[in-house]
Amino acid sequence: MDYGHDLTFGTFTTPQSGDPHEPVRLARVAEAAGLDLVTFQDHPYQPAFLDTWTLLTWVAASTERVTVAANVHCLPLRPPAVLARAAASLDLLSGGRFALGLGAGAFWDAIVAMGGERLSPRDAVDGVADAIAVVRGIWDTSTRERLVVDGRVHRLDGAKRGPAPAHDVPVWVGALGPRMLRLIGAQADGWSVTLGRLDDGGLARGNAVIDEAAAAAGRQPSDVRRIVGVSGTFASQPHGFLRGPPEQWVRELSRLALEDGAGTFILASDDEGEIRRFGEEVAPGVRAAVAAGRSSAG
Repeated sequence: MDYGHDLTFGTFTTPQSGDPHEPVRLARVAEAAGLDLVTFQDHPYQPAFLDTWTLLTWVAASTERVTVAANVHCLPLRPPAVLARAAASLDLLSGGRFALGLGAGAFWDAIVAMGGERLSPRDAVDGVADAIAVVRGIWDTSTRERLVVDGRVHRLDGAKRGPAPAHDVPVWVGALGPRMLRLIGAQADGWSVTLGRLDDGGLARGNAVIDEAAAAAGRQPSDVRRIVGVSGTFASQPHGFLRGPPEQWVRELSRLALEDGAGTFILASDDEGEIRRFGEEVAPGVRAAVAAGRSSAG
């Protein structure tokens, strides 16, 4: 299934605090290599990492073109109303270069240790649905109607709206389970998933759940961008999936775009050379191959 999205490419780097300027430097490398997006994991309970929100702000101020995002924000430690205002502020300051990634939370012992609440699987999913309603309500300044969100986990009772972001900020959700996938199909703008966490056929099965939920909600499946995290190694000879020369990467990622609907590829790497090759050799090759495949398919 090809959803016809314009392809975008990005990086996923680790915000290590040992050299606080390294993630910023790699973001500049990604931008210089022609990539569209730089993302960072958000684990506020991890003292070896820089705070992701602070880092996103610094990276946005240190670059000119790339979009910045968390992959994905830890909602149990990021109150959605505050997150919405921070997101809109950064989008305004950066000239529309922010995307909002949301996650239900996973490492609950660490979350509780930081003062967060341990949620059941059901509440964790409902919390994401509530958060999307909260975020979009805060951003919607087209009305003066009193903002109320009566969620199971997150609630608003008359919160002030605004500021509105500079552009229509996409809300991407990281998920694997069927309830979350149905939520994405019904409400989100993107599914963020790491390919290595899926078994064979997992991307197609997840797409099917999202597509069905989108249709049931009166949406088009193409309303949901598929953001796929990948990793691999560059080598002179092929020796496995995404392990070989750039032309092999081009073939394999093009298949994921044309057959499994991937619209954004995010390379997990802290290596400058890999980031450069991904942006300068792989991304243009995939765009050309997908354009050719779409043309031949009519």
